[in-house]
Amino acid sequence: MKLIYSPFLPKSVLPLLLIGSGVLFAAGPALMGAETPAAETPAPQKNEEQAPKAAASAPEIIETQHTITIDGRTIAYTAKAGKIALKDIKGEPTAEIFFIAYTKDGADPETRPVTFSFNGGPGSSSVWLHLGILGPRRVLLDDDGFALPPPHRLVDNEWSLLDETDLVFIDPVSTGYSRATDPEKAKAFHGLDEDVESVGEFIRRYTTEYERWASPKFLIGESYGTTRAAALSLFLHDRHGLYLNGIMLVSSVLDFATLRFNEDNDLPFVLFLPSLAATAHYHGQLDKDWQALPVEDVLRRAEAFATGPYRAALFAGDGLDSATFRSVAGELSAMTGIDKDTILEYKLRLDAFAFFRLLLKDEGLQVGRFDGRYTGVAPEKWESGWGPGNYDPSYNQIYGAYSATLNDYVRRDLKYKSDLPYEILTNVRPWNFSEEFSTRYVNVSSRLRKALVMNPHMRVHISSGIYDLATPYFATEYTLDRIFVHPDLKDNFEVSLYAGGHMMYSVKAELAKQKADLAGFIRRSIGQ
Repeated sequence: MKLIYSPFLPKSVLPLLLIGSGVLFAAGPALMGAETPAAETPAPQKNEEQAPKAAASAPEIIETQHTITIDGRTIAYTAKAGKIALKDIKGEPTAEIFFIAYTKDGADPETRPVTFSFNGGPGSSSVWLHLGILGPRRVLLDDDGFALPPPHRLVDNEWSLLDETDLVFIDPVSTGYSRATDPEKAKAFHGLDEDVESVGEFIRRYTTEYERWASPKFLIGESYGTTRAAALSLFLHDRHGLYLNGIMLVSSVLDFATLRFNEDNDLPFVLFLPSLAATAHYHGQLDKDWQALPVEDVLRRAEAFATGPYRAALFAGDGLDSATFRSVAGELSAMTGIDKDTILEYKLRLDAFAFFRLLLKDEGLQVGRFDGRYTGVAPEKWESGWGPGNYDPSYNQIYGAYSATLNDYVRRDLKYKSDLPYEILTNVRPWNFSEEFSTRYVNVSSRLRKALVMNPHMRVHISSGIYDLATPYFATEYTLDRIFVHPDLKDNFEVSLYAGGHMMYSVKAELAKQKADLAGFIRRSIGQ
């Protein structure tokens, strides 16, 4: 697997001193639910406006004409916004899935790729990839990816993928404007396999209705959307004979054992460590020897320690001798910025949620989960409903920008009108992970392996950010190393690492690099 490192950005802005907007941390743009400790994650309130009447009287699909200049070339394109109905075996509608599609005018559908995009949660709409990197318009942030004051606005996205592929943004049932026709039966869509089947059926319907069966086809998902994409790659093959040219996984999670800080699971402590070290380095919290290193060297040294002495110490448990116990704690302190005595109290098992709270506690700040570069004012201990488990400065500070711009854009520019609230994220719990995973962690990597075996022409691109403390890059690499594909298929994988967080494309320099990486991947996947 090819690992590509981008030039890392220096820390160029002061920490942002903002209190979050109050939106629940665990229900962030691409990851909520199974990988977040339930005890720390209050469920979002049910939105009473989700009524069947609006879903039953869906507006027609609205088409508008636009142009965008990408890499010096002007592209004329058509935008479609509307819904496609899912139906049961009797032909009765069960749900309507909202989508926004962009197609290049005059392109030959037999050679023009089409890419289906979605985010994660589960419970998130497709807004993040749509207005963050892929679509012809993007949310304006500062060059380092930090939110600007409201009112927020969109700008033309000169790094859109629309010059390479048509784009279809899918909002799974209960997100965006997508709804089950009977709200009481919405839970029938809230599960790993249920979600894959409904999104897969949407892709089949769209491919059929817009005559794209002959087109090169791709999926791109972020966070839980990568779980969906990996499972979809097999489902589309098996159920519909729909073969993909490639899938793009952004901030990947295929094996949930790599993320869950449970008392019987030491794996995440090892896999999060390099990203914790990078975050502490960014905030200037390491001892002088570590702080003097470039962040690339911090990562390499942290990886070596994590998979060597640290893993051995965790595995030893109570059998670890006192001298080694204290020595490992000292090393962890040096590379995380957390004092040695605290790490000893945690028995060397400092989880990410404690790290968020402890790293800058002397400054009264908490660091972000989706992007460790972000900071926010730490909640007071007496404030209920706050804390590292349900407050993320990196999410709260950008949520409003994406929400406001999407709601304005879909009505003003795309001319789509609906009385429903556009659900940026919503509560879809309990999420059904099926009997297959009732006694073990969710892991869809075997589905991806099977899809590759049956379609060896399919390629996979993985994007990770070094400051992502939700789905850390080292956990992704660990999972990829255990997919155990045949040696002939190893070159089907490409891995890129970026100097950003969960949404690495929010950093302007990384957005440009990621666009180039994804564009090159698409070209290679269709033989160009």
